[in-house]
Amino acid sequence: MHPLPFKQVDVFTSVRFKGNPVAVVLEGDGLSGEQMQQIAHWTNLSETTFVLAPTVPGADYHVRIFTPGSELPFAGHPTIGTAHALLEAGRVRASAGKLVQQCKAGLIAVQVDDTAAERTIAFTLPQAKLTALPATELAELASLLGAQPVREPLLVDVGPRWVLVQLADARAVLAAAPDLARMKALDAAGRRTGIVLYGRYPDGSAADIEMRAFAPAHGISEDPVCGSGAGCLGAYLRHTGQVLDADLLLSQGQVVGRAGRIRLGVHPDAVTVGGHAVTCIDGAITATQP
Repeated sequence: MHPLPFKQVDVFTSVRFKGNPVAVVLEGDGLSGEQMQQIAHWTNLSETTFVLAPTVPGADYHVRIFTPGSELPFAGHPTIGTAHALLEAGRVRASAGKLVQQCKAGLIAVQVDDTAAERTIAFTLPQAKLTALPATELAELASLLGAQPVREPLLVDVGPRWVLVQLADARAVLAAAPDLARMKALDAAGRRTGIVLYGRYPDGSAADIEMRAFAPAHGISEDPVCGSGAGCLGAYLRHTGQVLDADLLLSQGQVVGRAGRIRLGVHPDAVTVGGHAVTCIDGAITATQP
């Protein structure tokens, strides 16, 4: 099988090696799902995407998204990283600043802003479903976190299923040391992606909110910079009345040596998640044989 064009993109940063990497295979139509899974297992990144020809009207491209062990219906930083890779390679062109991504979660609107020195790419969050956790799980959650939530945690489902937990402030988030073994068992039992912790910075700080995302049930102890988690945070902030119409800057990744920055738009009609992206590897890979 001929070599396949490949990029590895760092997302939610303009500084290489400080964001969240995603592998993008730009020509995936000749690959089986089994081959895609094998490649994703080999890259060993949190996600690897495969670009296909769209199969529904209105889509500019079709993406399948894999972790090292399974396929996802949707994910945040892979959406932005794939759009960046395709734009950089000249394989798509935004129309009036917009692209439409097809994935298992449906059609995702992607906004492309080239007005500033650095391109910003954002996606509109799919419709979120928010549900309460059982009382027994709330007690277990506070225990395994070693920190008391300041507001009722909720499960936010946008394909990825994140439990949102607000702590006292950004310092409490950075200091958190959750019991990942217990978290893994709890999330596996509830068929959840993981847990997002967040806390606010004081007014006038460089960022509005510090966020951390943990998904040990899916082999990711701590996600460096998480797009779907940020989107779920936006849905949670709006649902709980904390933010109804504002643009926020999230910080994520300090504890694991990254410096991610996520632009979160929380508005009455939509939640958007955006940021910069930069290519770290540009070349080709040899696909597995059937």
